[in-house]
Amino acid sequence: MSTAPATVEVDIDAEPEHVYDLLSTVTRMGEWSPECVACRWLGSDTQAHEGARFRGSSRNGWHRWSTTSTVTVAERGRVFSFDVAYLRMPVATWRYDVRPNGHGGTVLAESVIDHRGALLRSVSPYITGSRNRDERNESTMRTTLDRLKAAAEAK
Repeated sequence: MSTAPATVEVDIDAEPEHVYDLLSTVTRMGEWSPECVACRWLGSDTQAHEGARFRGSSRNGWHRWSTTSTVTVAERGRVFSFDVAYLRMPVATWRYDVRPNGHGGTVLAESVIDHRGALLRSVSPYITGSRNRDERNESTMRTTLDRLKAAAEAK
């Protein structure tokens, strides 16, 4: 079951290509996200391209879990998107839209569409420690974008 996407935006004083390069380097996601603490490429993949896969390790308090993601869109300076699965069950689609802000910088929008079925919806609070996934996602997205903004502007 999919729900409407939750979206958070930030204006960044850096070029779209630079912002895209940071966010598509998934091995750095632990620097930005308060929940996803680490990512590593799977197989021979070492960078973002359609079909590339990576494992994400997440933490919320004492709750720890890992997911497998597959890159669905990798258009430098424009869009980075990936589908997330837990035990091969669909969880969500995460998407980052990168666009010029008209002043030499970037508007970065992060969105997530929840694809969890009934089973994952029922056990997710016990796995992730979050009773309200929509609220939790919005909070972590704001933190992620603020941290990414700081890194991009520090160049």
